[in-house]
Amino acid sequence: MAKTGNHSRSVTAPALSSLDFALDRASPVPLYYQLAQQLEAAIEHGVLTPGNLLGNEIDLSVRLGLSRPTVRQAIQSLVDKGLLVRRRGVGTQVVHSQVKRPLELSSLYDDLEAAGQGPATRVVRNEVVPATADVAAALGIATGGEVTVLERLRSTHGQPVAFLCNYLPATLLDLDTARLESTGLYRMLRSAGITLHSARQTIGARSATAGEADLLDEGVGAALLTMRRTAYDDTGRPVEYGTHIYRAARYAFDFQLLVRP
Repeated sequence: MAKTGNHSRSVTAPALSSLDFALDRASPVPLYYQLAQQLEAAIEHGVLTPGNLLGNEIDLSVRLGLSRPTVRQAIQSLVDKGLLVRRRGVGTQVVHSQVKRPLELSSLYDDLEAAGQGPATRVVRNEVVPATADVAAALGIATGGEVTVLERLRSTHGQPVAFLCNYLPATLLDLDTARLESTGLYRMLRSAGITLHSARQTIGARSATAGEADLLDEGVGAALLTMRRTAYDDTGRPVEYGTHIYRAARYAFDFQLLVRP
């Protein structure tokens, strides 16, 4: 049921049939924004999934007891975010949800799974190579020392989200490709008795190269978020160094900022 103030209206569109909308007409928050926020939350939590149809604006306005401009503004805000798309002759359709990842020492796999995003992994590279100077410095080993390099493409709902490149000391643990495609790297570290304790991380942004655009199903020059991280275990030993890129249209880092006393 869609609740608008003290009235209820039946929602018959299949994609919306399981949703309860609580639109407070007495609130200073605009109705279009209330509707947009609730639709976005439904997409993020997997209630509305890629491919779901919401119907057209006229149908939605009638079903929700809202004016057509209000519904149009709510939908347009989510179209602008890349969550919905308007298709001629079809109506408004869910495209995908943007992954919002908290800034804490966790793996992308765990965060996606916790958010109900159904992560999938394709291992592009898994081999032992000599450490370059920057990798050696990050892991505290000699330049040329053996490290395992992993390159993985991480997807949700059949769409690529990130390309992950990780380096680990070659003797740290056995990194089986089949396991890497069925679980997360940090889970494998924990299973091997390695306790992650802290990390140093840098976040940036740049444009996609032709190769990156092809991997991530983006256009050349599309906006990418970048992350560089060195993770340490509970003894202070560096155990993993990663350089990752993320599709900015589908991914965001979530910050909580505190004022120092």
